[in-house]
Amino acid sequence: MAAAQRIVIENCSIATVDASDTEYASGHVVIVGNRIESLGAGRAPEGLENVVRRIDATGHLVTPGLVNTHHHFYQWITRGLATDHNLFNWLVALYPTWARIDEPMVRSAAQGSLAMMARGGVTTAMDHHYVYPQGSGDLSGAIIGAARDMGVRFTLARGSMDRSEKDGGLPPDFAVETLEGALAGTEETVKQHHDSSFDAMTQIAVAPCSPFSISTELLKQGAELARRLGVRMHTHGSETVEEEKFCHELFGMGPTDYFESTGWLGEDVWMAHCVHMNDSDIAAFARTKTGVAHCPSSNARLAAGIARVPDMLAAGVPVGLGVDGTASNESGELHTELRNALLINRLGAHREAALNARQALRLGTFGGAQVLGRAAEIGSLEPGKLADLVLWKLDTLAHASIADPVTALVFGAAAPVTASFVNGRQIVEDGRLLTADEDAIARATREQAQRLARIAAGQ
Repeated sequence: MAAAQRIVIENCSIATVDASDTEYASGHVVIVGNRIESLGAGRAPEGLENVVRRIDATGHLVTPGLVNTHHHFYQWITRGLATDHNLFNWLVALYPTWARIDEPMVRSAAQGSLAMMARGGVTTAMDHHYVYPQGSGDLSGAIIGAARDMGVRFTLARGSMDRSEKDGGLPPDFAVETLEGALAGTEETVKQHHDSSFDAMTQIAVAPCSPFSISTELLKQGAELARRLGVRMHTHGSETVEEEKFCHELFGMGPTDYFESTGWLGEDVWMAHCVHMNDSDIAAFARTKTGVAHCPSSNARLAAGIARVPDMLAAGVPVGLGVDGTASNESGELHTELRNALLINRLGAHREAALNARQALRLGTFGGAQVLGRAAEIGSLEPGKLADLVLWKLDTLAHASIADPVTALVFGAAAPVTASFVNGRQIVEDGRLLTADEDAIARATREQAQRLARIAAGQ
């Protein structure tokens, strides 16, 4: 049997984001196969065998790879539309276009979304895909294939909608599934693609869309399905004041109480946004260990409000960061959300004490791993964990005069990624993807965006 090959990274600052927030001003990381073998201060130990590569990372900060906890990849081909709308008006404006997507569009949009995140330090991505128009092809397969080809670790939250315009919902009638069809399609996706192993590259979650696009029965049966299959659950929750009003009018209770009544609180659940949470809502999430995907840029873009992230963290709620769909966060990047999460939360009640740089980094790494149920495998740099890590270049004009590297990464300009490793495999070098042709993806996404616009206009 061949001896394991080692990659040694040396002379770098390291932020491990472990339980003690261990950091090294100058240290090393040793990778064996797809695992972190060791790390620590100074240079790597002498005499390591089978070292196939040594990286001199002088001027770099090494962190765990970023973990994205909420996204809608298909929206890559509808960026820049409805730019002055709140959430409900934005949805009304865009659903007729989204209802026309098909497999080639979704594949291209997934490639664009994944490429933008991967080149910016994301090593674990997720996609909440819930639009399955009749006759649109194998959309889940297209998304999963794009992630596999890109080389990122991936969770597909297989979404669904069964409440359309005729039922008082927002989506067009032909863009939703039946209750039975949604459940069957979700179960088939789990059985075909979900991998529960420690080093899984693809996992599936059960993910009905939101209270105003799904029936109560879909929520209840979706929860039962997820727990029978042993997978996680995801949906949107408490995003806007309009949603709060909708839930009170339709169900006689707020979103959190409604979710609890349908089986949708628990440590196997995470929800996107959670902007409008009162004290009892936060207490319920803390009691049940329900996770939150915080999406600061999208919340600001749609004027949804400021989520109470400091209060959630103080209560013990698991919180990660999300890009959200690029029709409400056109940048499509997660590393900029570290800074935006910190700055936007400082506009809230806690002001300058809301978040600091290390808390922001934790949200984007270990917090995300917690939310996705993978904190034992990823999210921090520790021996035995999977080798998902990023080398951020901090010795250029943009950052060189900031003494503390974590402060430079979070407060400073978006830092260049010199190298990104997923499962021990390098997928980014000097800011460019090694696993895909960025220029070809850009051309394809532009063509598919134009094709979708023509179809939506009836041309």
